Amino acid sequence: MDLIIDGGPDPFATILLAHGAGAAMDSGTMTSLAAALVAAGFEVVRFEFAYMAARRTGGRKPPPRAETLLDEYRAAVAAAPPGRPLVIGGKSLGGRVASMVADELFAAGRAKGLLCVGYPFHPPGRPERLRTAHLAALSTPALVAQGTRDPFGTPAEVGAYGLSDRIEMLWLEDGDHDLKPRKTVSGFTHADHLRTVAEAARDWARRVTA
Repeated sequence: MDLIIDGGPDPFATILLAHGAGAAMDSGTMTSLAAALVAAGFEVVRFEFAYMAARRTGGRKPPPRAETLLDEYRAAVAAAPPGRPLVIGGKSLGGRVASMVADELFAAGRAKGLLCVGYPFHPPGRPERLRTAHLAALSTPALVAQGTRDPFGTPAEVGAYGLSDRIEMLWLEDGDHDLKPRKTVSGFTHADHLRTVAEAARDWARRVTA
Protein backbone atom coordinates (compact mmCIF):
# COMPACT_ATOMS: atom_id res chain seq x y z
CA MET A 1 0.00 0.00 0.00
CA ASP A 2 1.42 3.36 -1.07
CA LEU A 3 1.23 6.19 1.43
CA ILE A 4 1.78 9.93 1.21
CA ILE A 5 3.06 11.21 4.56
CA ASP A 6 3.33 14.92 5.35
CA GLY A 7 4.21 16.59 8.61
CA GLY A 8 6.13 19.31 10.35
CA PRO A 9 9.01 18.88 12.80
CA ASP A 10 6.98 17.83 15.84
CA PRO A 11 3.37 16.84 15.07
CA PHE A 12 1.17 16.10 18.08
CA ALA A 13 -1.05 13.53 16.34
CA THR A 14 -1.45 11.61 13.09
CA ILE A 15 -4.50 11.83 10.84
CA LEU A 16 -5.13 8.99 8.39
CA LEU A 17 -7.12 10.28 5.42
CA ALA A 18 -8.86 8.25 2.72
CA HIS A 19 -10.00 9.90 -0.49
CA GLY A 20 -13.48 10.41 -1.91
CA ALA A 21 -15.17 8.22 -4.49
CA GLY A 22 -13.86 9.97 -7.59
CA ALA A 23 -10.64 11.79 -6.70
CA ALA A 24 -7.28 10.25 -5.83
CA MET A 25 -5.24 10.77 -2.68
CA ASP A 26 -3.11 13.40 -4.47
CA SER A 27 -6.05 15.37 -5.89
CA GLY A 28 -6.08 19.11 -5.39
CA THR A 29 -8.60 19.05 -2.56
CA MET A 30 -6.85 16.23 -0.70
CA THR A 31 -3.47 17.91 -1.09
CA SER A 32 -4.78 21.28 0.08
CA LEU A 33 -6.57 19.67 3.03
CA ALA A 34 -3.42 17.80 4.03
CA ALA A 35 -1.34 20.99 3.83
CA ALA A 36 -3.80 22.86 6.06
CA LEU A 37 -3.77 20.04 8.63
CA VAL A 38 0.04 19.93 8.62
CA ALA A 39 0.12 23.68 9.24
CA ALA A 40 -2.16 23.08 12.25
CA GLY A 41 0.30 20.62 13.77
CA PHE A 42 -0.68 17.21 12.44
CA GLU A 43 1.17 14.47 10.63
CA VAL A 44 -1.10 13.52 7.71
CA VAL A 45 -1.07 10.09 6.10
CA ARG A 46 -2.96 9.59 2.83
CA PHE A 47 -3.66 6.30 1.08
CA GLU A 48 -5.74 4.93 -1.79
CA PHE A 49 -8.23 2.14 -1.96
CA ALA A 50 -7.30 -0.52 -4.52
CA TYR A 51 -9.94 0.52 -7.07
CA MET A 52 -8.50 4.05 -7.19
CA ALA A 53 -4.89 2.85 -7.30
CA ALA A 54 -5.81 0.61 -10.24
CA ARG A 55 -6.84 3.67 -12.25
CA ARG A 56 -3.22 4.78 -12.33
CA THR A 57 -2.27 1.80 -14.48
CA GLY A 58 -5.22 1.82 -16.87
CA GLY A 59 -8.92 1.22 -16.71
CA ARG A 60 -11.47 3.04 -14.64
CA LYS A 61 -13.00 0.86 -12.00
CA PRO A 62 -16.13 2.31 -10.37
CA PRO A 63 -16.13 2.78 -6.61
CA PRO A 64 -17.26 -0.43 -4.87
CA ARG A 65 -19.74 -0.50 -2.03
CA ALA A 66 -18.39 1.13 1.10
CA GLU A 67 -18.88 -2.08 3.07
CA THR A 68 -16.33 -3.86 0.87
CA LEU A 69 -13.57 -1.36 1.72
CA LEU A 70 -13.44 -1.90 5.47
CA ASP A 71 -10.52 -4.34 5.40
CA GLU A 72 -8.53 -1.96 3.20
CA TYR A 73 -9.07 0.80 5.75
CA ARG A 74 -7.98 -1.51 8.56
CA ALA A 75 -4.83 -2.34 6.56
CA ALA A 76 -4.07 1.37 6.18
CA VAL A 77 -4.38 1.82 9.94
CA ALA A 78 -1.87 -0.99 10.41
CA ALA A 79 0.49 0.67 7.90
CA ALA A 80 0.34 4.14 9.46
CA PRO A 81 3.47 5.29 11.28
CA PRO A 82 3.30 4.46 15.01
CA GLY A 83 4.23 6.62 17.94
CA ARG A 84 1.53 9.29 17.94
CA PRO A 85 -2.18 9.37 18.75
CA LEU A 86 -4.13 8.40 15.63
CA VAL A 87 -7.24 10.05 14.23
CA ILE A 88 -8.88 8.24 11.34
CA GLY A 89 -11.05 9.79 8.67
CA GLY A 90 -11.31 10.94 5.12
CA LYS A 91 -13.11 12.87 2.45
CA SER A 92 -16.67 11.79 1.54
CA LEU A 93 -16.50 8.03 0.80
CA GLY A 94 -13.23 7.80 2.71
CA GLY A 95 -14.80 9.36 5.78
CA ARG A 96 -17.81 7.09 5.49
CA VAL A 97 -15.62 3.98 5.42
CA ALA A 98 -13.59 5.29 8.35
CA SER A 99 -16.81 5.86 10.30
CA MET A 100 -17.80 2.23 9.75
CA VAL A 101 -14.65 0.90 11.43
CA ALA A 102 -14.26 3.71 13.97
CA ASP A 103 -15.91 2.10 16.96
CA GLU A 104 -13.94 -1.14 16.71
CA LEU A 105 -10.67 0.79 16.43
CA PHE A 106 -11.64 3.18 19.22
CA ALA A 107 -12.61 0.31 21.53
CA ALA A 108 -9.28 -1.38 20.79
CA GLY A 109 -7.36 1.78 21.59
CA ARG A 110 -6.03 2.08 18.04
CA ALA A 111 -7.84 5.31 17.11
CA LYS A 112 -8.66 8.30 19.28
CA GLY A 113 -11.17 10.00 17.01
CA LEU A 114 -12.82 10.34 13.61
CA LEU A 115 -12.56 13.29 11.20
CA CYS A 116 -14.94 13.37 8.22
CA VAL A 117 -14.82 16.07 5.55
CA GLY A 118 -17.92 16.28 3.40
CA TYR A 119 -19.70 13.22 4.78
CA PRO A 120 -22.08 11.69 2.18
CA PHE A 121 -25.19 11.52 4.37
CA HIS A 122 -27.24 10.59 1.28
CA PRO A 123 -26.75 10.58 -2.50
CA PRO A 124 -27.46 13.96 -4.14
CA GLY A 125 -31.15 14.29 -4.89
CA ARG A 126 -31.98 11.14 -2.90
CA PRO A 127 -32.49 12.32 0.68
CA GLU A 128 -34.46 9.18 1.52
CA ARG A 129 -31.39 6.96 1.00
CA LEU A 130 -29.66 7.72 4.27
CA ARG A 131 -26.19 6.50 5.22
CA THR A 132 -26.58 7.34 8.88
CA ALA A 133 -27.82 4.22 10.72
CA HIS A 134 -24.43 3.52 12.33
CA LEU A 135 -23.93 7.17 13.26
CA ALA A 136 -26.82 7.22 15.72
CA ALA A 137 -24.93 5.04 18.21
CA LEU A 138 -21.35 6.06 17.36
CA SER A 139 -19.17 6.00 20.48
CA THR A 140 -16.02 7.39 18.85
CA PRO A 141 -15.44 11.15 19.25
CA ALA A 142 -16.05 12.61 15.80
CA LEU A 143 -15.77 15.91 13.98
CA VAL A 144 -17.66 16.31 10.71
CA ALA A 145 -16.85 19.32 8.51
CA GLN A 146 -19.64 20.03 6.05
CA GLY A 147 -20.44 22.81 3.60
CA THR A 148 -23.83 24.45 4.09
CA ARG A 149 -24.75 23.83 0.44
CA ASP A 150 -23.39 20.30 0.22
CA PRO A 151 -25.91 18.25 -1.81
CA PHE A 152 -24.94 15.18 0.24
CA GLY A 153 -26.36 16.71 3.43
CA THR A 154 -27.56 20.22 4.34
CA PRO A 155 -27.83 21.71 7.83
CA ALA A 156 -31.61 21.27 7.92
CA GLU A 157 -31.36 17.64 6.84
CA VAL A 158 -28.50 16.68 9.16
CA GLY A 159 -30.12 18.39 12.11
CA ALA A 160 -33.05 15.99 11.86
CA TYR A 161 -31.01 12.76 11.76
CA GLY A 162 -30.59 12.14 15.49
CA LEU A 163 -26.85 11.62 15.28
CA SER A 164 -24.79 10.46 18.25
CA ASP A 165 -23.87 13.19 20.70
CA ARG A 166 -20.26 12.15 20.13
CA ILE A 167 -20.44 13.82 16.72
CA GLU A 168 -19.58 17.51 16.48
CA MET A 169 -20.67 19.29 13.30
CA LEU A 170 -18.58 22.09 11.80
CA TRP A 171 -20.57 23.98 9.15
CA LEU A 172 -18.66 25.97 6.54
CA GLU A 173 -20.67 28.87 5.12
CA ASP A 174 -21.67 28.35 1.47
CA GLY A 175 -19.26 25.41 1.10
CA ASP A 176 -19.99 22.70 -1.46
CA HIS A 177 -19.06 19.02 -1.14
CA ASP A 178 -15.36 19.97 -1.28
CA LEU A 179 -16.02 22.87 1.13
CA LYS A 180 -15.50 25.35 -1.72
CA PRO A 181 -17.56 28.53 -1.22
CA ARG A 182 -18.57 31.18 -3.73
CA LYS A 183 -16.41 34.09 -2.61
CA THR A 184 -18.75 36.67 -4.09
CA VAL A 185 -21.59 35.19 -2.02
CA SER A 186 -19.86 34.25 1.22
CA GLY A 187 -16.73 36.39 1.34
CA PHE A 188 -14.69 33.25 2.05
CA THR A 189 -12.18 31.34 -0.08
CA HIS A 190 -11.54 27.61 -0.20
CA ALA A 191 -8.27 28.20 1.64
CA ASP A 192 -10.18 30.05 4.38
CA HIS A 193 -12.50 27.11 4.91
CA LEU A 194 -9.71 24.53 4.89
CA ARG A 195 -7.81 26.57 7.46
CA THR A 196 -10.94 26.76 9.62
CA VAL A 197 -11.33 22.98 9.40
CA ALA A 198 -7.67 22.40 10.27
CA GLU A 199 -7.74 24.74 13.26
CA ALA A 200 -11.00 23.26 14.54
CA ALA A 201 -9.58 19.77 14.05
CA ARG A 202 -6.46 20.73 16.01
CA ASP A 203 -8.46 22.02 18.98
CA TRP A 204 -10.84 19.04 18.88
CA ALA A 205 -8.02 16.49 18.49
CA ARG A 206 -6.08 17.92 21.42
CA ARG A 207 -9.16 17.28 23.54
CA VAL A 208 -9.85 13.74 22.35
CA THR A 209 -6.22 12.61 22.37
CA ALA A 210 -5.37 14.03 25.80
